[in-house]
Amino acid sequence: MKELNLIKKSIKGNKGCLEELLVINGDQLYRTAYLYVRNREDALDVVQETSYKAFLSIGKLKNEEFFLTWLTKILINCSYDVLKKSKKELPLNNMIELTADKREKREEILDLLEAINSLDKKHKNAIILFYFHDLPISEVANVMNIPESTVKTYLSRGKDRLKKLLGGMNCNGEKIISRSI
Repeated sequence: MKELNLIKKSIKGNKGCLEELLVINGDQLYRTAYLYVRNREDALDVVQETSYKAFLSIGKLKNEEFFLTWLTKILINCSYDVLKKSKKELPLNNMIELTADKREKREEILDLLEAINSLDKKHKNAIILFYFHDLPISEVANVMNIPESTVKTYLSRGKDRLKKLLGGMNCNGEKIISRSI
């Protein structure tokens, strides 16, 4: 309820309330940006650019209930802008030596991030918004401007592709060998 009041005040021009909302949602915005751009500095740049654009256009938000959806759309667009500008790759050679367990877990996380990043844009967006941003399917549909049934299809196809990329199991419990990697 407090957030809804902050959003209403922000729409009416109270920049302090918008700043408070950005602080409240900052961690979630950073995590989502990181999933797209895959490095700390670029993720921070994306969050900063998202905040700037939110300050400029908060008055255009028509329904305060969709504040986070609106903000997420801005963040996704900013993430793609940064990716277009930089075309950077994650420097795997610069990683510090870790213990075997930590290194294996880190490698699994990096494999997952690389696999997600290799998905089609539509599948990648659906997976990130649903599984990492914890948005319900209706909100994902809203952010992506597509029907809910299409979101479900994108999630299903994206998960299938991730299983193949990461060497998952099929229905019979047999290991799937990916030919695309």
